Amino acid sequence: MAVSIDQQPLYSVLPIGQQIIFSASEPTIVATKFKVKFVAQVHISNFPINLSNNSALIGTFKTTPNNAGVGIFDFRSVIETFLKPDNEPQTDIVPGSDSEYKGTKAQDTMFPLHLVDKFAISKNSIKYFAINFFIEYADTATDSVIDFTTLDPTSSEQWTMFNGVLQYDDNLDIFNNDYGYSMSDYFFTGINYPAYPNKSFLTTAPDIQYARLEDYGTIPFFNFFDANGYVYEFEIEYFWDGGSSSETVLWQNSNGGTTSAGPFSNTRLGYFGAFPANLQNWSATFATAVTNGLTHYTVQAFASGSIYISNILQVNILCPNLKGYEAVRLTWLNKWGTWDYYTFNMKSTRSVTTNRTSYTQLGGTWNESTFKIAGYKGGKKNFRVNSTEKIKLNTDFVTEEEGVWFEQLINSNEVYVLEGFQSDRPFSSLNTYVQPTTVTNSSYVRKTIANDKLMQYTFEIEKSKMKRTQAV
Repeated sequence: MAVSIDQQPLYSVLPIGQQIIFSASEPTIVATKFKVKFVAQVHISNFPINLSNNSALIGTFKTTPNNAGVGIFDFRSVIETFLKPDNEPQTDIVPGSDSEYKGTKAQDTMFPLHLVDKFAISKNSIKYFAINFFIEYADTATDSVIDFTTLDPTSSEQWTMFNGVLQYDDNLDIFNNDYGYSMSDYFFTGINYPAYPNKSFLTTAPDIQYARLEDYGTIPFFNFFDANGYVYEFEIEYFWDGGSSSETVLWQNSNGGTTSAGPFSNTRLGYFGAFPANLQNWSATFATAVTNGLTHYTVQAFASGSIYISNILQVNILCPNLKGYEAVRLTWLNKWGTWDYYTFNMKSTRSVTTNRTSYTQLGGTWNESTFKIAGYKGGKKNFRVNSTEKIKLNTDFVTEEEGVWFEQLINSNEVYVLEGFQSDRPFSSLNTYVQPTTVTNSSYVRKTIANDKLMQYTFEIEKSKMKRTQAV
């Protein structure tokens, strides 16, 4: 007798940071048999073909029927650990597709994702899963439970999970007891606006952003979820006083992308290194625009046939602060498991907190033939000094939309200081580009124009790695 799947996620693409509810039933067995349990075997893989075999089996889970005679499972805690943030480009999934940094391939020297010259595909943040359901039971109260693996399973659909998270106030759709959050606003389609609305990049960042010429960053996007809406190229249009220019960047293997979805989940999520420092690594057109006095540029995704399929992102060039303030650029993991960026261009204050371990040292030598006094010995000494750096950051005047967006920064568990472009920095110093940190603000007050008129925010961050000293 087959198990029925009565409830499941409404949509086939789902953020993993939510309840992932399945319910199963088999009323005849529940009513007539003993020691009944519903059994679920969870399979996770980057390759759909593996979902039907044991190579992708990550665990077997059982639950007893509830008072209604059904088994209800929440798989969030089971499968969310199989996704991680993309800190580096994927290099070995799609043959011939390899991201670059300053023209050097990632397979030769790994580098942070944020520095990618053109494109990268996801490494850790998107996978498939499927579930086989069984029911086990005994014919009598004293009989042994049958081996459920001898029975035919009821197999679920194939689901695509990614490293996003839903909040309790996110709007859930419901249909026939199945519920979920539709990600369709982020699926590119092959129809031009206004015939069909433009779709969004996989971020909640504002469509107008600000960056210095030396600032790195990526634009994340879903791909291959619509047969006619896969990315073919990106168009960048540069503007300066009295002129403009443009160039296209093909989403192809030689640029770190791929022209085919293939069987790989990784290809469904891509990154475009579209911020000024990324473009500076390779684009002669960008360099000419800078020489002409570049003020801003726009980025938009296109399908084959010059069909624009995304919204337009505008990057305004930040000039150096006239007061000489040090700029600090942060990147953080947003609600969709991709990266957002902001450059704090106003006053920042650095401080160092130090913890010392000390001891009292003898003032001379006691284990030699004579006692010798040495001026550098004796008294209280520091055995170890651990120092933590803190930085207080202030935004420029911002919009209400940016204020809401900053809430993801204070709630993010992955925050980094991202250093800027340096033409003479070799690969050997790549570790200095990304510095882990934590936001130490204990509260955040959302501001509005009505209440606050001009709006600025202050954040305090703490470097995660202590400054080292010599041991004494």
